[in-house]
Order: sequence, then structure tokens, then C-alpha cells
Amino acid sequence: MLRLLSALVAALWMAAGAAAAQPVRIDKGRMDAALQQMVSAGRAAGVSALVWQDGRERYFGAAGFADREARRSMRRDTLVQIWSMTKPVTGVALMQLWEQGRFRLDDPVAQYLPDFGEARVQVGTDTAGRPLTRPPSRPMTIRDLMRHTAGLSYGMRADAPDAEFRRLDPLALSNDLPEMGRRLARVPLHFDPGAEWSYSVSVDVQALLVETLTGQPFEAYVREHILAPLRMTDTGWTQPQDRLARFAATYVVGADGKLARQPDEQTLAMNFRPRRLTMGGAGLVSSVDDYMRFARMLLNGGQLDGARILKPSTVRLMASDHLDPAVTERIWLPSKGNVGFGLNFAVRTGPPKDSAENRGATGEFFWDGAASTLFWVDPANRLTAVFFVQKTPFEGRLHHDIREAVYGPDYLGPAAP
Repeated sequence: MLRLLSALVAALWMAAGAAAAQPVRIDKGRMDAALQQMVSAGRAAGVSALVWQDGRERYFGAAGFADREARRSMRRDTLVQIWSMTKPVTGVALMQLWEQGRFRLDDPVAQYLPDFGEARVQVGTDTAGRPLTRPPSRPMTIRDLMRHTAGLSYGMRADAPDAEFRRLDPLALSNDLPEMGRRLARVPLHFDPGAEWSYSVSVDVQALLVETLTGQPFEAYVREHILAPLRMTDTGWTQPQDRLARFAATYVVGADGKLARQPDEQTLAMNFRPRRLTMGGAGLVSSVDDYMRFARMLLNGGQLDGARILKPSTVRLMASDHLDPAVTERIWLPSKGNVGFGLNFAVRTGPPKDSAENRGATGEFFWDGAASTLFWVDPANRLTAVFFVQKTPFEGRLHHDIREAVYGPDYLGPAAP
């Protein structure tokens, strides 16, 4: 009986390994059904997905509405707010300067932005409620900014540093990047640099670094050195008025669980009206084909259609896990799956641990956006995918389902060598 049980277990492991080793083949019917279900179940007003593999398009599909009230369908040329999918673009811009020797990753941020030399860690409050702070154990580095270990805030917690962040409002659109930096440098750190992983405003500081190192406005730098060479003609922070008709509306889940249209004021303020702030961490608008050109560049080792954006070694560096195993405090990063974090990307470090985890292959790198958008680059399967939707609050289950549609429900990644 023991030998029989052992043989059965071995057979199951071999079967699982064989299934995992099979190449990923995109099933159009499965993809179409997943997108349609998202809309028919009321989980999204409209969705689209684009998948490239082995140098060609394997799938495009869309379901539902970009603007439900106007009955305008989700299409390839629909424009969406990609929110934090802006962050990888900013990271690429900064790493172009690293390749040029303008800085070292472990240089102190204050070497280039002196205001951050006064940073202090909050350790509590006194009896009058005033903050108690101390100097950090070491300076904040540029690597800390890129892997979210700087200790900076984002205004999302109910603690004293984030309360101060909200009071100073560094990301107000009326601030330019230097003013953003001055205000942010006055906010106490949550922890010593390098001690924890905590999502933050650090990518906006990266944008300020690009501006400081080049003497060029950040938006202009990105347009000249990334968007234009990649022919990403729809993508940018500032949009012409005639593109407003192509924008997808954002839908918010109400108390009744149903989707309600968010007022368009935020889109207008960020992209169609005068503003001073160009954020490094958000604000870009893109179409699914445009963002796929960025993703394909990464999959191709930093170049696309003759345009060299980064060296292959730099892409590999960005797509490697930079979190020390001692960094065990990672807030919600584990909800992304069996991952670590590189330079402006989450990086899959192992196969999915259970059926609830997102499907994916070890070595993939990715990020997403507040309105539930997602992209990933999967070198093992020579594949990249972009998923667009405009739904808040962020719904990670949509990502689980689109990944399952791409890979199949049982996929565990390539077999171990």
C-alpha cells in the first residue's frame, strides 16, 4: 500500500510537471469568455486585452463600454488612465541616466536633492501630540527609491507621517516637481531606509531626479527619449482636446456593489487643463497598442523596431529581485503573488503557491494601476500582455482572471531545469 501511494504521488507530481512544462498557447475562446464575464457580471463597464508572443500578436479582444452612458464601446484606440503603470516608464527614464554614468544606484538621494538630507524617522509622539523623530540609521539611496524601501509616505495610512503627507499635499497639481520635493522632504519617514517595503511617492522623486540630472522638464525628457523613439503617439501626460472623445470613463463600486460613473473632473485636471505637476508615479494616458510597444521593448531586452531604449543588461537588472530576505515587512506586496521587487517592477521569484494566486512564470516582471489596469512581461514564454479597465477601487481578482485566461487555470510556469 505504501509503495502504491508513493507511486501515485510521484505520478501526480510528474503529471503536474508535464502540464507546467507545456508551452503557453493562447486560447481565444477562453480569453473572450473571461472578458465577457467581467462585463456581464457587472465587475467592469468595459475591458480590453492584448497579448504578444514570439514576436507577433496572439490576441486582442474587448468587451463592454469605454463610456457606458454614451454607449461607446471599448476599442483598440480607447485611451485610459494607466495610473501606476506610469512608474515603469519613469524607472526606464532614470535608468537611461544610470547607463550614462550620471549616478550610482547606492548614491544618497541627498547628493542630488539636498532637501532630503534632513530626513528624519518618526518614532512616536509626545504627550502634546507633537512628532518625536530621530535621524535615520543610514541615508536614503536611489536604489531605495526604485525598490520602495525609502521609508517615504503616500498618504494612504492612518498614521502620523501620512497625516503630515496629506497636510503638506506634495502631489497637488499646483506644485511643480521641485516644490513637490521640498514639501515631501519635510514629511517624517515611516522607517529607516532599507528596513521595509512600503509603496510610496518615491517614483515622483525619481521624476525629480531626472529633471535635476538633465536640466530638462521631466515630461519633455520622457517624450524625447522614450515615447517618441517607441512611436507611442497616444501616450502622454498632456493630451490634445480632440482626444477627450476617446477616453474611457472611470467607474467606482458603490455601497450597493454596483458600478457608478466617476465624474470626469480628475481626467480633465490631470490631462486637459493647465497644471504644474508632472508626476513620475501616475498621470500617463495610453492606448493598449501604445503601452504594448513599451512592454515589447522590455521583452526584447530594451529595444523595439530599431529604437534602443535600454541595454539588455539594464532590463535584467531592473527585472531582478532587489529585496533582501531580511526585508520581511512588505505590507500588501505578497498579495501580488510569489514575488519580490526589482527597480520599479514586481518580480516573480517562484511558481504560484496555490490556486488562489495569479498564474505566471518565474522571472516575469510587472506592475498595475489604481483603476485595475495591468501589464506583465514573461521572458520564459516570450510573452507580454496588457489589460485595460477603468474600475476603482483596485480589484486584484480581475488580474487573477485575465492571467488564468492567458495561461489556463493549472499553469505553474516552466519546468525546473
